[in-house]
Formats: sequence, structure tokens, C-alpha cells
Amino acid sequence: MNTETKKALYAELHSQIDAVLDGIQDDVTAMATAACLIHEALDVASWTGFYRVVAPELLRVGPYQGPLGCLEISFDRGVCGAAARSGQTQLVLDVDEFPGHVACDAAARSEIVIPVLRGDELFAVLDVDSHQPAAFDEIDQAGLEEAVRRLQLYLDS
Repeated sequence: MNTETKKALYAELHSQIDAVLDGIQDDVTAMATAACLIHEALDVASWTGFYRVVAPELLRVGPYQGPLGCLEISFDRGVCGAAARSGQTQLVLDVDEFPGHVACDAAARSEIVIPVLRGDELFAVLDVDSHQPAAFDEIDQAGLEEAVRRLQLYLDS
């Protein structure tokens, strides 16, 4: 997909998130809807969803699209844990090269994880996996970070 087409895809995704979540003040509904919209928009996505912070240093699976995911991930493990620990997006072109990668889906080859905040606190991470190596790039990172920023408006309500 060329750069302009990909940017247009994300612009449409952002418009959909705004339109569908307008007036919604329910965390589960907002996350489930965002996961669905993102998964449907990204044909490279094999798993799209949220891991919620449920205890100190612990993530638990939340709303998602795709096959069964890991049920819990500690902050000291995997790409999701690294995003939760650092508060920074993790763009991983080859999961086999990521130290401590947690293979929830043995077929996953690349992954992007974005922290989700409620106010100033980590609330969850958005995790998008692909069976294709290097499926995500900087345009995906910017587009997904903006999708999360828009979602956070509904979580902050």
C-alpha cells in the first residue's frame, strides 16, 4: 500500500472512531468498538486488542478481535510489557528478534503496541499483531497513536 493510500486509510479510521464513539462513556464499549474498527481497517492485522492494567505490573486481556490471546502479561515480559513499562510505543518488525517476546500466537511475525492512558495513568495497551514480517511502519505508528489519542477522549469522560 502506498503512503497516500495508507494515510487516507487512517484518516477514515479516525473519522469512524469519532463518529461511532461520540457520546459513549463506557470503557468496554469504547475499547471493543475501537478494536473492531482497527482490525477491520488493517488487512495485515491478525490480532487487534487491548490488554488492561488490572494490578500493579500486570496486564489482562480486554476486548479484542482475532484468535485467543494471552490472558495475562506481566510488565516484565514481551512487547506489551515493554510498552507498559516504558510508556512508549513499541514497533517490532520481527518478533523473533525482540528479547523476551511472548508468543501468544506462534504465527505472529511483527507487532505494534501503543500505551493507552486515562488521565496521566496507564490504563491499557493497544496490541496489533501480524502474521507478516515488518507489517507495520512509521505511518502505522502515527495512525495508531492518533487512534489511541481519540479513544482516550472517551476513556477520560
